[in-house]
Amino acid sequence: MKMGVIDYGMGNLFSVEQALKRLGCEVIITADEKALDTADALLLPGVGAFPDARKRLAETNLDQYLQKAQRENRPLLGICLGMQLLFEQSDEVTPTKGLGFFKGCIKRFSGSQEGQAYRVPHMGWNELIVTNRPAWLHNEVSAKHVYFVHSFYATDIVESELVAYADYFGIQVPGIVMNGSVTGMQFHPEKSGELGVYLLEQWLEGVKAC
Repeated sequence: MKMGVIDYGMGNLFSVEQALKRLGCEVIITADEKALDTADALLLPGVGAFPDARKRLAETNLDQYLQKAQRENRPLLGICLGMQLLFEQSDEVTPTKGLGFFKGCIKRFSGSQEGQAYRVPHMGWNELIVTNRPAWLHNEVSAKHVYFVHSFYATDIVESELVAYADYFGIQVPGIVMNGSVTGMQFHPEKSGELGVYLLEQWLEGVKAC
């Protein structure tokens, strides 16, 4: 299976590439649309600020390419900032429009919930609670936790598009979202031990089945 990892200059590409290779994928890391067209599925990584990432996607015309891929129902997985870019808008730094594959807005953790202060960023291992099991997610595994590192999270989402969430001081933090052929994971599956590897593997198996 060939995975096209979208290189727009704002992703931690090495760890994602190694995780995919360990799962038997052929990996191409590129911004070239013709090369991406040869892939069975696409992966949008991302670290950094939302406005910078959105600008880079526009400068390389990869935003238009992703819109086309979504219309064609090509499998697409966004990870961390890559997931956040799939939403309608982000309030990070300045209001910025996203790709709009999911309804909702990316907002910063306030740092306080019902008078209780909590740490921002949300960083560390949290239990992932599955609410809507997609067709590609089959058996349970003994591991329950995945690794998060983020200061912004998706809000005002469509409940039917929420696959799994983490509870962070009473805040329901979307961990996995899905709409048609597009999936987002807020955590880093490649850094999330047994459960992270399992989720990535199951998503890949789902792509193969289609």
